[in-house]
Amino acid sequence: MILWLRLAFATAVLLAPGVFVARALGRRGVAATFTWSVAVVAGALALTFAVHGSLWLTLGLVLGIGALAAPLAFRQVHSDGLPGAGAVTLAGLALGGALWFIEGVLHGDALFHLGRVRKLDDFGSLSLRAVDEFKDGGLHPGYAFPLWHGWLALVAEVAGVDPSSVVLHEPSLLAPLALLLAYEAGRVVFGSVTLGFAAMVAQVALIAFAPGDGGAYTTLDGPGSVARQLLVPAGIALFFAFARAPSWRAGLTLAALGMDLAFVHPTYALFLAIPLVGYVVVRAFRDLRANVVALVAYGVPPLLVFLWLKPIVDETLSHNPTPAEKASQLRHYATDLVVHSQSSYHLAAGIMSRSGAIAVAALVLVPLAGLAGRRRWSAFVLGGTVLVLGLELWDVLFPHFSDAVSLSQSRRAAGFVPFAFALVGGAAVAARFVGPVVLPVALAAGIVLQLEYPGDFGTVFHASPAAPAWIALFGGLAGLLAYAIRRGSAREGPLAAFAVVLFAAPVLVHGFSHWNTSYGKDPSALTPGLVHYLRADVPKRSVVFADLETSYRISAYAPVYVCNAPPAHVADTKANRPAARRADVIRFLDSGSLAIPRRYDAQWLVLRRGEPVARVEAQGALPVYRDANFIVFKL
Repeated sequence: MILWLRLAFATAVLLAPGVFVARALGRRGVAATFTWSVAVVAGALALTFAVHGSLWLTLGLVLGIGALAAPLAFRQVHSDGLPGAGAVTLAGLALGGALWFIEGVLHGDALFHLGRVRKLDDFGSLSLRAVDEFKDGGLHPGYAFPLWHGWLALVAEVAGVDPSSVVLHEPSLLAPLALLLAYEAGRVVFGSVTLGFAAMVAQVALIAFAPGDGGAYTTLDGPGSVARQLLVPAGIALFFAFARAPSWRAGLTLAALGMDLAFVHPTYALFLAIPLVGYVVVRAFRDLRANVVALVAYGVPPLLVFLWLKPIVDETLSHNPTPAEKASQLRHYATDLVVHSQSSYHLAAGIMSRSGAIAVAALVLVPLAGLAGRRRWSAFVLGGTVLVLGLELWDVLFPHFSDAVSLSQSRRAAGFVPFAFALVGGAAVAARFVGPVVLPVALAAGIVLQLEYPGDFGTVFHASPAAPAWIALFGGLAGLLAYAIRRGSAREGPLAAFAVVLFAAPVLVHGFSHWNTSYGKDPSALTPGLVHYLRADVPKRSVVFADLETSYRISAYAPVYVCNAPPAHVADTKANRPAARRADVIRFLDSGSLAIPRRYDAQWLVLRRGEPVARVEAQGALPVYRDANFIVFKL
């Protein structure tokens, strides 16, 4: 409880300046608050890097900006807040509490992010290069500006806890924010409180409960999940708020959101633009000017970030890959693709519905949006779905898209189909035509689809149907024609929202029945003694050589640089050379030659029992630390 309170206090401290800045601009709502909170951290972090300051400077700047904005905030006349926000917050706190107890141990990408957070927290004289895992490496194109890592490091600083506690438990504190942002996005898009609540239920069921074990909500510490589950819903809410009531303040807030998203996860800023462009095209004959201005306000900051990142992206092997590299990528992702040749391939249609019952139903219901009349939500569902699916399923466009953003990232654009909005909108249309009959039909459909298509989340494979994606694509095209000629409107209210809740109920039951710690033990974990030695006796910024898995954890738990890491967790750039580093580790483990770590200017060598300890000692190296699993040599 004490740790939770400290993290809650620290998170609130970082959110407070965003509250004041948003209110000073006359903007209410969670989306504007979170957007400006992250933007304030971005500005403070940029100035810190420019003058090579420490994280204390960043914190001082964040608090200073909040203090300057506070008097202006209280002078503004504000509109009403978000209706129902209290109930949604309570539900989020309950979900966060449930997440706290299944978070297990840090693993996978979390260790990569922890290493960057730790360097920001421990190092002085900060720069963009300071947070890299390799002293002689290069910037990661996805995290060249470590904005979200800076946020987590500030939480650790304010809370007075180790960064590992923040990375492990911050998802529990951010869960209420995720629910509030999903609710606000639904409310703004549909213009309805009840349908906003339904959109939140659909989103949470899809992301947190369908996969079991908390789904992506357990990784809200990572930039990818934060971008997808927090910043993207905030962007949708701010975009449609501007479309409904354009103003320079709303446009400035939307531009700040675009900057935040581009820094936290650049490709997701591009992927969000795809359904938004689809919406603007469909609404071209109604409020075109406001929509185009909103798109420009959102799009200009990411474009500037992309221009800054271009030299870094050009250094990656997955960007515009060679024929050999492309062949390797196609083999690696073969199960996700339909490949005709190296220049003709597309995403397998079944990938669109692999998230289970919610995704299957949402795709099938997309054509119904054409019967809703010329509503904003129907334009978003139709235009967004058709454009995303056309890009992912057309073997002419998809290869070029993959070359630009990498095949690893282009596959993820499929997740930007507006699933939750399609499901809620389809329920609204169905409620108009069949009335209360929609309720038992929704419950029965939810049970059947959950039993037949529980989803493929990487543990137990379930065949994902391809038909829903094609129904959504071609049915969506037909729906666009109906949208152009039909002037009716869908019934939007409690009936449709209740239908969505009933449909999602089997998914929620499944999630609660599979609420377990998915990763409870790290077989490659460092010993507490080794971690203490690396922190207490090895100077900060030292270079340490070890095997791949040990190096990966050393970089996470100690403020030092390493010489290698598993290639899957390293940006494949010319400076990083992950494959060459791996080959050097293999050669060292075979020969024990100290010439290999010395080539990397390593000052320390960490070996596990069973690695070439005797051959290292035979070359004159003396151990300075031993425990049951590890031996440390000072070179």
